[in-house]
Amino acid sequence: MTPAGTARRLAATTLVLLVVGAAGALAQNDGIFFGGGRSGRYVPVQPNIDYDGRFTFVRLRYGAELPYVGQQVPWSHDYPLGEQHFMNILDSLTYLKPHVDESNIMGLDDVELFKYPVAYMAEPGFWRLTEAEASNFRAYLQKGGFVIFDDFAEVRGGWLSFEYAFRQVIPGAQFVDLDASHPIFHTFFEIDSFDIVPQAYDEGRPVFRGVFEDNDPGKRLIAMINYNTDISEYWEFSDTGLRPIEESNEAYKIGVNYIIYGMTH
Repeated sequence: MTPAGTARRLAATTLVLLVVGAAGALAQNDGIFFGGGRSGRYVPVQPNIDYDGRFTFVRLRYGAELPYVGQQVPWSHDYPLGEQHFMNILDSLTYLKPHVDESNIMGLDDVELFKYPVAYMAEPGFWRLTEAEASNFRAYLQKGGFVIFDDFAEVRGGWLSFEYAFRQVIPGAQFVDLDASHPIFHTFFEIDSFDIVPQAYDEGRPVFRGVFEDNDPGKRLIAMINYNTDISEYWEFSDTGLRPIEESNEAYKIGVNYIIYGMTH
């Protein structure tokens, strides 16, 4: 086995401990963490941190900027625990040295977005955007940005609603069903089959779709779409025992692969 292969094997083995230990340690904080998405209460939005060159988790919002968010605000689902747990895992496994306790919420028309190579959006089936937002986000993706869409299904916003909104950003975008052979599933962890991918609560199998630069599968992915599943749900609840550790591990592996792909393509 190559040194790189050994490192990945070791990372996969230790991920179980990291999920329960490192992520669990974050959840020992009070108030805001055990409120929020877990109980349905609103939580205050933390102020964005200034750009300093370190990797920062960027959550995209649609609609008005809000001082508090919760389950009633679709784009905020799993905030802030989802990204905090995930960044702790990313920090433990890679050399990215991300901000762990802090993350940024940014509008699609925010010019500061161009400083961050990877962005994430929850519940994009409810996505609505203005012409200015579409124009700015289009430029972001064309200049090298990478976006992850997660946590939606036919009963929550639906595919057609998402497709309509995304084509305001990239007119003529083609959505390609990906299989496990695509490089994004092998950038750090080896994900050889979607049979191991957990299903949070939606019926059927998760669907992974991508949009390629210039609609050319030989070029980079500019958008990764998790449809009919909710990967970040596992990040948020990974310290609770609500789901088997093995399932949370797979969700973390997918997330780590996405970030490494977005940072290297």
